[in-house]
Amino acid sequence: MATSYQKYEIRRRNPDPKISALLVIDVQNYFSAMAQPILPNLLSTIHLCRRASIPVYFTRHSHNSSEDHGMLEEWRNGDLIIDGTLEAELMEELDRRPGDVVVEKNTYSAFRDTNLDGLLWERGVGEVIVTGVMTNLCCETTAREAFIRGFRVFFSTDATATSDKELHQATLKNMAYGFAYLVDCERLREGFLGNQ
Repeated sequence: MATSYQKYEIRRRNPDPKISALLVIDVQNYFSAMAQPILPNLLSTIHLCRRASIPVYFTRHSHNSSEDHGMLEEWRNGDLIIDGTLEAELMEELDRRPGDVVVEKNTYSAFRDTNLDGLLWERGVGEVIVTGVMTNLCCETTAREAFIRGFRVFFSTDATATSDKELHQATLKNMAYGFAYLVDCERLREGFLGNQ
């Protein structure tokens, strides 16, 4: 079955494990209903990356005060993720390990006012694989900013999720058209096997 983004996916490439990092965006209890359907693919992606010695970075979105939410309070009608609550915590089902970095953020982009950029460049990362939630908000904004900052971006079609299929498909079209190579679990598996 043809996917709605297929006509825009004219570029194909596999990540290079030697210079890649996996970004797992905001897989928190607040988003658990949205994240549960993609959890098997997300865990498969995490395991594939770990086997390929690709570092995994998790992000966590939350707010500490009325000073750190910018336009989000207006846009979310005050429905914000407050730090220190159960909703703000990363889901327990994630395969987190002691050495994994958790990047704390308070807006859509994982790069805005965080140390993610420095952490990646310091480690020699030139490519990022984007997974998590929400496809059309934090994942898309992070992917766009990674592209602008000079990273080659790979965007997962089956380990990202959002509240609406149309919004998910719209992001995949935008990513394929101008920002990212699309990947899924199977493509990553094949790509990493080819690099061994």
